[in-house]
Amino acid sequence: MNDILPSRDSFLCLLAVILAGYYILTRPFQLASSFFFIVSSLSVTQPANADISVDLSWHAPISSRINNLSSAINGTGTYGFVFNSSTLPEEIPYGVYNWCNMPHVRRAEYPKLNSSYVLQYVEVIHRHHKRTPYAANTFPVETYPWFCDDEALFYYAAPLPTHGANHSVNTYWSVSTSSSNPLAPRGFNGTCQFPQITRGGLEDSWQHGNDLYGVYYDLLGFLPEKYDPSLVSFRVTNNVITSQVASMVASGMFGGKAQQNLALLVQPVSIDSLEPAYTCLAASNNFSAYGVGSNNSGWTLHLKAASDLYANLDTICGIPPMDSGFHMSFDHYFDNLSARLCHAKPLPCNASNPSLCVTQAMADEVFRLGQYEYSYLYRDAGARTLEYSAGSYGIWVAELAHNLRQAINATDSASTGNRAGNGIKYRHNIAHDGSVSRVLSILQIEKMVWPGMGSEVVFELYKRKVDQQYYIRVLWGGQVLKSSNPTLGLLDMLQAETLVAYFDGLVGQRAKKIPSLCSL
Repeated sequence: MNDILPSRDSFLCLLAVILAGYYILTRPFQLASSFFFIVSSLSVTQPANADISVDLSWHAPISSRINNLSSAINGTGTYGFVFNSSTLPEEIPYGVYNWCNMPHVRRAEYPKLNSSYVLQYVEVIHRHHKRTPYAANTFPVETYPWFCDDEALFYYAAPLPTHGANHSVNTYWSVSTSSSNPLAPRGFNGTCQFPQITRGGLEDSWQHGNDLYGVYYDLLGFLPEKYDPSLVSFRVTNNVITSQVASMVASGMFGGKAQQNLALLVQPVSIDSLEPAYTCLAASNNFSAYGVGSNNSGWTLHLKAASDLYANLDTICGIPPMDSGFHMSFDHYFDNLSARLCHAKPLPCNASNPSLCVTQAMADEVFRLGQYEYSYLYRDAGARTLEYSAGSYGIWVAELAHNLRQAINATDSASTGNRAGNGIKYRHNIAHDGSVSRVLSILQIEKMVWPGMGSEVVFELYKRKVDQQYYIRVLWGGQVLKSSNPTLGLLDMLQAETLVAYFDGLVGQRAKKIPSLCSL
């Protein structure tokens, strides 16, 4: 009888084969995506504990005009996006994409939860506000100057503690030229640094901080009334423009109540995880194989389709056709043209023929192509976008996960009377478009855009009274972020341990996977 009837082990093996065959036939795309992560040393499901597993595979963003090449090349306008002012026209509701001043958390639109949830911890990462273009993105000859006499960029050092010590003078840079210097600077003449946060960008930064304070202090009573470094911290990158923004954000939040000397946390430039600036060779090689500067057909397709636009722009702006910086992507043209419009400056004209100018239709096409590029680079190019972002931004993500754990542990300890203080409850990171893009890529946002000036992602940690469990809400542009990944989905009251497990699965606790992912 034992030779005729299958054993229990044989039966289970046969059942497993049948189920595997069904999965292969019905889920080929997911299997392919999962296989990519298996060979990348990232499992498809990663157990966080005995009860939680998370999907670590890449899931495609939704199709829209943004990631449609035909719309980028043949469309008109900018999909309703605004590129010419920090202030939206009255007929346009707040929350619409505004490159010059992106929507963020503020009281009027804030989706407040009911009293069954208690806010425990908040971490914000946002891109700096509007600025002059980078010098590399200016044209060889700019036909008008750009002045920044309405602000001062302070550069000085002071001994600490200041009491009883010699005091420093508050010194700032003032750009000037010499009549004895026969050389002309590349790009704009005037009194600005390229880049620097402009007066308008400083005002936007202050308002951003004030809006956050209006929610987390005035509405929720979460922030302290006065700046308290034991509860609140600000972090910047080694690029000085983030410090320029931080000074205004902190003032907008705490005003005169802030200490005169406010510390901005910054990591050593060689290992800065916020910018990011640390070396990740494998991620860089991955990006070079499919992204900017690559010969990958997925990337070069839009560059070839935009050849006529490039030719017209080059002729007007005096850019040599062989200038690789302007022709590997639309980044340079995008930065130059958008910075002008955000500051109510005219679009450029040819230095020799002032009647030959960049039209608004040309600028709009550049902006559409820029949106297409960012969607491709951080979401549409497949699983390698997730692999690239996890490698190049994994340390910051691991730091975020660690901060969430600490906040949970601090709250639990405080509730049992084992700890006098709750530790840092609000962290604010001021970074760059590449920083925010990688965060959105790792969260697998369902519709990727180029993060504009002041773009903001907020992580809120709540404790629910009824079950004493922790939940996370992620806000993008002031509203709940939606992910294509089924484990994350609508990031509205997701169990905290699920999001932390997702981060751990990608980069490891305390970023322990990064050395291997980055081939260090």
